[in-house]
Amino acid sequence: MNTIMTVAVTGATGFVGRYVVRELLRQGYAVKALARDRAKTRGILPEKARVVVGDVLNQADVDELLQGCQACINLVGIIREVRSPGNTQTFRSLHVKAPRLLVSRCEALGVTRFIEMSALGARDTGVSEYQRTKWEGEQAVRLSELEWTIFRPSLIHGPDGEFVKTAKGWVSGHEAPWVFIPYFTRTVEDKRVPLGPVSQVDPMIQPVAVQDVARAFVAALATPESIGEVYNLVGSEVLSWPRMLTQMRDQLPGGNPTLKPVGLPGEVGAIGAMIAGHLGMGAMLPFDAGMAKMGAEDSTAGLEKFKAHFGFTPAAFSEVFSTYASRV
Repeated sequence: MNTIMTVAVTGATGFVGRYVVRELLRQGYAVKALARDRAKTRGILPEKARVVVGDVLNQADVDELLQGCQACINLVGIIREVRSPGNTQTFRSLHVKAPRLLVSRCEALGVTRFIEMSALGARDTGVSEYQRTKWEGEQAVRLSELEWTIFRPSLIHGPDGEFVKTAKGWVSGHEAPWVFIPYFTRTVEDKRVPLGPVSQVDPMIQPVAVQDVARAFVAALATPESIGEVYNLVGSEVLSWPRMLTQMRDQLPGGNPTLKPVGLPGEVGAIGAMIAGHLGMGAMLPFDAGMAKMGAEDSTAGLEKFKAHFGFTPAAFSEVFSTYASRV
């Protein structure tokens, strides 16, 4: 008789986490979901998911989560941190300390399969602390004795995602900057001649649908080829930021057709965010210095290995966005 695999999920109540939990249950897995607040799970997680209330940085809570599980999916992460006394929601605590603790407890408790959510652009030389700590968290997974898989998604989109909600405010003119739709550009120097001209270049992006992200994470559990592999996880359509934002403006309810995408130099945005932070006004901006720098980079990648191992191609942004835009 085949036994049902029980999967521990951290970050289960987040945007991606709730999709992963539903997909796991849909495919017949049992789920133990870690949540900081049981009340927050109501209406978000299906009743079939067993909820463990606790902190991903607390060993006793992690042990309770992992008890009786055969696999662990770590989805914990933040795109922006708020520094305050006693705050544990920092890049270092969630992107580095949490994976280290999860890995060590999985090894101790015999949980052999581990799937980690990283990010496209994660590297030790990253332009932001977000990227550098994501890379450091990857190393804890790579150096473990576990059967691991790491995914590096691009921008993840869906009807209840934070980015789409923010973009709705931009394209309607209801949120700052009110008179245009912002994105970041990067500075490129023409090096064909000495002291060549400098221009601003629009970054390219391959947004990936949250449903495809959930499908990939769950599929990895039944894909032996994915053990010990790192995968780019991007959509099949490459877009410039202006093109994507224009499409969102034209399809989201309340979009103002007179508003145009305007690129802001990422370096300038980063400096502005740092100054605002030093003045205690960083929370007033919808981005921090790291987000400005990352936003100026391309977020694209090849899908060859992913498609070969998983047998499907993540959908194009235009294809998926049009199915839910009217409901945002």
